[in-house]
Amino acid sequence: MITHATAVRRDITYNHVEQQATLPIALHRLDGTTETTTLVLAPAQLEVLRAQMDRALGIREAAAGHLA
Repeated sequence: MITHATAVRRDITYNHVEQQATLPIALHRLDGTTETTTLVLAPAQLEVLRAQMDRALGIREAAAGHLA
C-alpha cells in the first residue's frame, strides 16, 4: 500500500507538443520501499498545483514571521 509521494530532486519538464508537465516523484510504501515514477499534469492541473504551492509558501512564510 502506498502511504505518500514526495518530489524527487530532478527538474520538472514540459512537453509543448503534448501540453503536459512531468514531475518526477517517489512513491513510498508501508513496507519502507519506494518507487520512482512521474506525475503528469495537464495545463489546468499545473495551474491548480501552482496556486496550491503559492498558498503553501505563503503559509510557511507567515509562520516563519511569527517565529522570528
